Amino acid sequence: MSVFSPRRYQPPFSPLHRDSLPVRIFTGFERTIKGALWGCRMCGNCILQETAYVCPMTCPKGLRNGPCGGATPEHCEVDPTRPCTWFRIYSRAEKLGIEHKLLEINAPLDGNRVGHETWLEVVQTWREREAKPRPLEFITNREKFKKEWEDLFYSIRQPDWWQGDSEYHAPAYDEPVSLLEANLRTGQFTVTAEIAPPLGASGNIIVRKATMLKDYVAAANFTDNASASPRMNSMASSKLCLDVGIEPVMQLQARDRSRVIIEADAMGAAGLGIRNILCLTGDHFRFGPSPMAVPNQFDMDSVHVLWMLRRMRDEGHYLDGRKIKIRPQWFLGAAASPYGSTPKIEALRLHKKINAGAQFIQTQPIFDYDRFLEWLEALDKRNLLGKAYILPGLVPLKSARAAHFMAEQVPGVVIPPEIVKRMDDAGPDKEAQAETGVQIALEIIEKLLQTPGINGMHVMAVHWEAIVPRLLDEAGVPKPQIRSLEQEAIPA
Repeated sequence: MSVFSPRRYQPPFSPLHRDSLPVRIFTGFERTIKGALWGCRMCGNCILQETAYVCPMTCPKGLRNGPCGGATPEHCEVDPTRPCTWFRIYSRAEKLGIEHKLLEINAPLDGNRVGHETWLEVVQTWREREAKPRPLEFITNREKFKKEWEDLFYSIRQPDWWQGDSEYHAPAYDEPVSLLEANLRTGQFTVTAEIAPPLGASGNIIVRKATMLKDYVAAANFTDNASASPRMNSMASSKLCLDVGIEPVMQLQARDRSRVIIEADAMGAAGLGIRNILCLTGDHFRFGPSPMAVPNQFDMDSVHVLWMLRRMRDEGHYLDGRKIKIRPQWFLGAAASPYGSTPKIEALRLHKKINAGAQFIQTQPIFDYDRFLEWLEALDKRNLLGKAYILPGLVPLKSARAAHFMAEQVPGVVIPPEIVKRMDDAGPDKEAQAETGVQIALEIIEKLLQTPGINGMHVMAVHWEAIVPRLLDEAGVPKPQIRSLEQEAIPA
């Protein structure tokens, strides 16, 4: 058990190559000290100064840019017996007055550095720099010392191939690259809907459902092995949908992928004409069926993926520096969890994703409207509502059983007791329960249509896609205006 961090979930890394004997001795000394104080895994890129001296590598997922959507202030999503590392970081950062530091886009690990010492690297970098913090200046010129101290450690934690910062980066293009983006730019209430990929090899069910939704939604989402359970992948599902004539939103989660595969899959999607990508961290392996994959920490998180894909699109190079001759056209999205923790923390999490490159946001389902408004207010305080399109989630409840399951088992979802009671009060008849769920959904849509600051909604019908046209018709939701990017140019 460490002094300043939660207990380490996995052992320290082993180095890829063997150092000299003196360096190995020093590395063992450093590992012992840092392990006792911070639960250090010897990741090779220490960011303790940016995370309030709580080591983020004690997170079971190894997330370096914030918590996952299912974590709570009470416990970790993966292991409920331990606290969430990132909520510990948020709490201490608030006490120290350094919350602003949590906005920096921290780099993923470098496999050549893991398992090696970092203290000697700090000394060597300090010796090589012209402008460096000198001990005497700590007394004679505190501001200069502080700036050069920050610059020194920034150069160490942000390698040339990453260069993360805490600033907002607007897209480096003017015209919309996808129909979804074009429709959102009109200012009209815009709807996306989720279609669950099939368990089998036939794409007929996707063709049927996409055809049914074609006239109603601007784009259709396809999950990417949600809950760590295998299905037809999101890219294949998206291509089938695109062939039907409805634009897809391809979900791209980091859980099962290295950075190389993420770059390759995203570029492959661009080659197939898939323009919308929703970047996700991914559910932990423990939520999937047995036998479970070995639960190693993730190579990247959603913030990493957004930052990397944005730079591929806007700067035209891969992570390794190779130039991209024909740049991909992507409209990048991210997920948000309005009820995951306090509105203040959730707004900070989303701020980081938007800075990294998120242009549209799809949220967990909204049932508690008042708490959703608190989250929106927290976003407004950070001046985020004009920087990304907000699409709150809607789940029509088909049964009382589904209501109880979502309220009790799904992380990040809050359903008020009165809604669960309404579903229970519908009685044992399945059709009566489904109709009650429809009426609840229509009431939520009516509120969303009148909510300033949002740009539409994202319907997740959970294998009940047939209800979507009825919901949108009865609620009077407008159909998509833009059917082709050849239509008149849409103002930014």
